[in-house]
Amino acid sequence: MSALRSALGSLDLAVLEWMHRHVTQAGMSMAQAISHVGSPVAMTVLAFAGTLTLLALGEWILLTGWVAAFTGASLIDRWLKVAIHRPRPIYAASLLAHPTWSFPSGHAMGSLVGYGMLAYLMVLANRGKPSRQRMIVVLATCLVLIIGLSRLYLGVHYLSDVVGGYAAGLAWLAACIALVELARHWRLRPLRLDPTS
Repeated sequence: MSALRSALGSLDLAVLEWMHRHVTQAGMSMAQAISHVGSPVAMTVLAFAGTLTLLALGEWILLTGWVAAFTGASLIDRWLKVAIHRPRPIYAASLLAHPTWSFPSGHAMGSLVGYGMLAYLMVLANRGKPSRQRMIVVLATCLVLIIGLSRLYLGVHYLSDVVGGYAAGLAWLAACIALVELARHWRLRPLRLDPTS
């Protein structure tokens, strides 16, 4: 275990320093703009917009899954940060006025869950259009990956922070979608009251 931890630490530092050597002012500005798309503020706006839309449509099962996804992602991120207590990379101090713990990347986890849920709803809205559904998934995936990359470029996270954020986010997203699909399946099934049927 110690050998694996040492190897991961070495990889983290190698990626961090490689990114730092290739930083440009234009690249930093672009990375900051991309990073804002996965920020807590952006995810909060997305969460409220989705909530209001699903409320207006009366999609109660999807609304429950939507709220659970965003709320759970926030709680899991905070719990992991407090439990692991990993300091930020040294380059984060110049960009973050009030840095929190480094692991996991909240941007990586939050964007994966947020844009993942948005993609899920858009896929549902495009039933019978497989090419459009694939495009939705590809675009959401690319956006989430670019957001994670921006955090590495800015030097505010290690590689394992971003990967850990993706892993935790993917697990929570999969759980939320699975529960929503299960609830939708049982809701659409006819109620059977006759024990002989």
